[in-house]
Amino acid sequence: VQLQASGGGLVQAGGSLRLSCVASGGTYTNYAMGWFRQAPGKEREFVAAISWGGTNWDLESSVKGRFTISRDNAKNTVYLQMNNLKPDDTAVYYCALRRRNFDLRGPYEYWGQGTQVTVSS
Repeated sequence: VQLQASGGGLVQAGGSLRLSCVASGGTYTNYAMGWFRQAPGKEREFVAAISWGGTNWDLESSVKGRFTISRDNAKNTVYLQMNNLKPDDTAVYYCALRRRNFDLRGPYEYWGQGTQVTVSS
């Protein structure tokens, strides 16, 4: 399984970005997908995750009301819409795939390479 994340970049505070992550290299169903981030000097932290059918999701408290996670199973793709970005959101964002459709916070077995998000003040 390979995960390819894209959509990161440099944005001013208050701006928006949409991250995408495509899974390839296998056939799989009934799996959860999530986003994590790691800021310089900090540990990687959970951001958001969504179940296979899209009916269950989980968001880290600091991003609730600003970030939305969604997925398109026909395209094996998960999205993270990030609005009202803040400088504290600056980090490398990683997508991940979990071969279970519960316990959305993990653990995750497969990880993408990460995409940089930088929010300027």
